Amino acid sequence: MSKQKIPKTNAVRILDQQKVIYELLEYEVDENLDGKSVAIKIGHPDSSVYKTLVTTAGPGKFFVFVIPVTNELDLKKCAKIAGEKRIEMIHVNDLLSTTGYIRGGCSPVGMKKLFPTFVHDDAKELRHIVVSAGKRGVQMKLTPNDLVKVVRAKFADLIKI
Repeated sequence: MSKQKIPKTNAVRILDQQKVIYELLEYEVDENLDGKSVAIKIGHPDSSVYKTLVTTAGPGKFFVFVIPVTNELDLKKCAKIAGEKRIEMIHVNDLLSTTGYIRGGCSPVGMKKLFPTFVHDDAKELRHIVVSAGKRGVQMKLTPNDLVKVVRAKFADLIKI
C-alpha cells in the first residue's frame, strides 16, 4: 500500500481495504482536464494513462469503459460487448449523481454502485496503468489485473480504430 498522504476518496479506501498495491500521482489542476495533459503532468506515457467513461443503455442501465486517454470509445462495439442494442455516453450533468464522481475525477473504482466495467484489451500488455483516483489532481498507478479484480471488469476491444 502507498505510504503517501492519501486523499480520502472511495477509490483509495477500496484499494486499501483490498490490500492492492498502488501509487498515487498528484498533478496541478488547471482548465486542461483531458487525459493527454494529465499524462504529461504526471510524466507517464499516454499509452499507460486511461480514462473512465460512463455510458447508459436507458434508465438504470449503466456501463463503465476504461480506455487509453488518446483513444475514442467505439459505442457500437461497446453496446455489443455489454449485450445492449445501443448505448450512449451519460450527460456530464448526470455523472455525479450516477457515480459519485465529477468530470476529470471519475475513477473506475469506488463508484456509488459497481456497474458492469470493461477495460480495453491493450492494458493486458502493460505492467501498470494509471487511472483517476476519484479526485481531480490525483491519479493512481496499479496493475491492470488488480484494477480488473477490484471492479470485476472484463478485458475487451473498446476503441475506434
